[in-house]
Amino acid sequence: MDIFDMFFGGPFGGGGGGGRSRDRRGKNVIHQLSVSLEELYKGAVRKLVLQKNVICDKCEGRGGKKGAVEVCNNCHGKGIEVHIQQLRPGMVQQIQSVCRECQGQGERIPAKDRCKNCGGRKVTRDRKVLEVHVDKGRCDGEKIVFSREGDQEPGLEPGDIIIVLDEKEHPTYKRSGNDLILRMELELVEALCGFKKTIKTLDDRELVISTIPGEVIKHGDIKYVENEGMPQYKNPFEKGRLLIQFFVTFPTKIPIDKIPGLESCLPPAQEALIPDLAEEVILQDLDPKAEARSQRERAHGPAYEEDEDGFGMGSGPGRVQCATQ
Repeated sequence: MDIFDMFFGGPFGGGGGGGRSRDRRGKNVIHQLSVSLEELYKGAVRKLVLQKNVICDKCEGRGGKKGAVEVCNNCHGKGIEVHIQQLRPGMVQQIQSVCRECQGQGERIPAKDRCKNCGGRKVTRDRKVLEVHVDKGRCDGEKIVFSREGDQEPGLEPGDIIIVLDEKEHPTYKRSGNDLILRMELELVEALCGFKKTIKTLDDRELVISTIPGEVIKHGDIKYVENEGMPQYKNPFEKGRLLIQFFVTFPTKIPIDKIPGLESCLPPAQEALIPDLAEEVILQDLDPKAEARSQRERAHGPAYEEDEDGFGMGSGPGRVQCATQ
């Protein structure tokens, strides 16, 4: 379908004939359907209720009595009006617009002969319920097409209803293709001494994972479980991987009397060679918020202030302005 026909679909598309009859096919109707990651994992059937135009069954799409349809006297059946506008002496401009009398149909029906059911519009509104089958492994942004289920119009083939899947954000899992990504927090003792944990899958199963005795998990390490990711579309028994990234939480303080015991369990620290003239300094904690505020003040001057939303605002007329030449 031509892109202009798709978006505008009015009386100016196509090549021959007059009015809307030049289009052979109605416009497609696009609906966005919000789906959860669980539904994409397990599959689901969703019901979508919508309103659509259907051919009037009383007048069979004529809009009135048989033989009552007349050619529009204003546009002479073309569906468009042509106006000539003079721009300046010797130069004119031709402007086309939809006919006001027939709304681009190229025809009119006298009021006394119009169908009582549709009011001469040839179509009526109808309630349609679609069953949308979301198969396992479908992806965000994919389209499910219901052919010829769009609005009906006399002389036109109905367009399609296109369902676009919109994946909702999941609180636990992220999706990357057929892989699932899980963030797992570990205490330092678990990272050093081992752990056994359970993971709840998107189909409500419980998986047990554990480390090998003596294995150390480093902050940021990534491990995976084969065949526990998303099912492949149209091949649901094949699945991607479940990727697990570990984030180790370190204690803020260690009792001084426990340090020798820790040192005995850990590899020895490399002793630094300190020159005689080296100067000893003190490490201090850095407050990220205070540091960011200080950097903004240095960049914008002391008149720079921060409003409640965190946006920098000048302090008024006293703010220093750059000189212009």
